[in-house]
Amino acid sequence: MSYLKFARNIFTVGFLDFLGIIQGLVFLTIITKILGAQDYGIWSQMRVTMSLAVSFTFLGLHEALIRFIPSERDKEGIKEGVYSSFALVFLINLIISLFLMIFSSQVSIFLKFDQIFVKLLSLIIIFESLNSIFLVVIRAMKEIGKYFWFVTLKMLLEIGLLVAMVLFGQGLLGAITSFLIIKIIFFLVLGIYIINKIGFKFPNFSLIKKYLSFGFPTIADGISYWVITSSDRYLIGLFLGIIFVGYYVPAYSIGYILSIFIFPLSFVLSVILPKLFDEDNMQEVKKYLQYSLKYFLAIIIPATFGISILSKELLIIFSTKEIASNAYFVVPFVASSIAVYGATYFFSQILILAKKTKIIASVWTAVAFLNLVLNIIFIPVFGILGAAITTFLAYLSAFLLMYYLSFREFKFKIERNFILKVFTTSAFMGFSVWRLNLHGLAGLLLSISSGIIIYLVLMALLKGFDQKEIKFLKKLLIDKANI
Repeated sequence: MSYLKFARNIFTVGFLDFLGIIQGLVFLTIITKILGAQDYGIWSQMRVTMSLAVSFTFLGLHEALIRFIPSERDKEGIKEGVYSSFALVFLINLIISLFLMIFSSQVSIFLKFDQIFVKLLSLIIIFESLNSIFLVVIRAMKEIGKYFWFVTLKMLLEIGLLVAMVLFGQGLLGAITSFLIIKIIFFLVLGIYIINKIGFKFPNFSLIKKYLSFGFPTIADGISYWVITSSDRYLIGLFLGIIFVGYYVPAYSIGYILSIFIFPLSFVLSVILPKLFDEDNMQEVKKYLQYSLKYFLAIIIPATFGISILSKELLIIFSTKEIASNAYFVVPFVASSIAVYGATYFFSQILILAKKTKIIASVWTAVAFLNLVLNIIFIPVFGILGAAITTFLAYLSAFLLMYYLSFREFKFKIERNFILKVFTTSAFMGFSVWRLNLHGLAGLLLSISSGIIIYLVLMALLKGFDQKEIKFLKKLLIDKANI
């Protein structure tokens, strides 16, 4: 794969992330304005429960599929890997769904919503997990264009049918039923596509031990990630009261927006690097890691400065002045945490390539424990600021550990002079935006535009990118024929 195609794939996946944000905003607006906050709470609770169940019942097999399929040359091996993973995930989710069905009354009391929603959730979980497996396979086969259109169509249908159900007076029950219908339709569409692409076979599970051995340790990543990103909210409610959760979560969400820069790059790298590594093309592996980290830092560092400076104004626009005045100081710590988390990914990739997933699991488990302990200590003393500081310290600890452990496997070049230039220009850009002191939506847009111009001009003056890289970027922007 050429570097140009690589970059285009990153932009393609990044656009999907953007569509996901738009979809979330549409759901938020339609459900809250027409059905009310309580129904949106039920909707959110179901989405969170669905995501949690699906991520854990994968058993890490999605990571194994991404790791092994790109370098698998035997078509029978591909089919065995796909359908054995599919069968195991289906069986586990079927058991969970039957449990939810049987104990729907008790579960509904725990989740604080009606029994019918629990039953619908049990069905949604099955089809969401199977659709996710199919999409992972398409991604592993490096069919980024097909992946893009499948996911885009799925989002548009979900939005269209949900909006129609709500507007025609079917309420939340109609909205969630439409959600299930789309899942079933896409299961059939994706299933037909995968069978046409690779054929079908009944699995003998000959590869499942290999896949589980690789993927199972990554489950700890999911648990640890939940502890780091979500446990602080429970502790804030316990120590400070629910009102402070209401202050903290909007500010956390503003800082978390920067995660949109992480997924596209990680998505594409996770497909490209395993094949290059298995072919012993280490020069290309190191080059992809070097330039990917460089471009990521060139975006995430100024974005972190910008969103930190504009945190109060962003919270006023997207929430309330009360929340903004009580929580704007949370945003810089969360934004910095996301930036550090993104940088950590590039080093964890080395351990994934070396099949050292147990080391990754150990790192995140240790960091999650540290995060939990520090939250218990810091939140009663420093309030929601303590939770924000703890989040940053957790991610920083993960970065330092992953950096040290990964470079024991192999190293790639880190352009420290470039990073210094990015920090310097970003700091000056942030100061300039702060001095502008603009307010309102128009002021926010003008501040963002001014910040981008200042940053780009300063980077050009400091020659942050050489001529070869500038030509590459020009080609990327001008030549769109093959996107």
